Amino acid sequence: MTEVLTDERIAAVLRPFVRATAPVLDALRESDPLRLRGRTEELVAGESDGALRKVLRRLDGMQLPGSSAWDAMSVEDRCDWWASRVGRFLALVAGLPRFGGVITSRLPIRNALGITGQGLVLCAIAAEHGVTDRAVKVQLIAEVLLERELSAELAAGHAEDDERVSELTDDIEASRREHGRATPKAVARTVWRMARALWEIDSELDKRPQGRFYHELLGSVPVVGVVGGYLGERSALRKVGRLGAQWLRRNGLRR
Repeated sequence: MTEVLTDERIAAVLRPFVRATAPVLDALRESDPLRLRGRTEELVAGESDGALRKVLRRLDGMQLPGSSAWDAMSVEDRCDWWASRVGRFLALVAGLPRFGGVITSRLPIRNALGITGQGLVLCAIAAEHGVTDRAVKVQLIAEVLLERELSAELAAGHAEDDERVSELTDDIEASRREHGRATPKAVARTVWRMARALWEIDSELDKRPQGRFYHELLGSVPVVGVVGGYLGERSALRKVGRLGAQWLRRNGLRR
């Protein structure tokens, strides 16, 4: 018999999850893989040859954190970036369990990874619209992904959440202390821990937005099921982006 989860249990899982999204998203925002931040104008104006200056300008025009193009992007453009560019990586990870077709597609890890990516994108979109209240983000995720309307009281933070948040974000904090930044490995390990935390409400995870029916059909085929899983998660993330924007608009929180 499927366990019926109370709103209190859902909120207790989502509160630390939302708090854990902050350092992950900060690491992605602050990442400067091309070392562009603060250096591009200096390099372009230097004594480098014309070909190098052209390459640097092209790199600076890419929509990546640290580039001039990123700084000039509108709120809507940045929301699309989170849902699309970052979503591609998250969709690929969530789609990997489809490798074994219908058998492995039923593993809890698929839904746990999928909803972790969707939760990260929702929190990123909310932040781009200036939403800083964690309780609001908990309500956003609960309603859009789990079809639960949580009260502000349940969604608000509790002292007992602190220990759980520390467990989830330990790798990122350790990486910052050792390297001065969150390494990709630390971010990946944190995302994995967040997915495992969501296993606690596994019976609710099927409610999250899914891909279209033909993605599910393709995902049930061994080996090529990865493609169906990837495309399905990408489709679901686009839907999550739209639903998140609609929720923010209904609640008067959209810029």
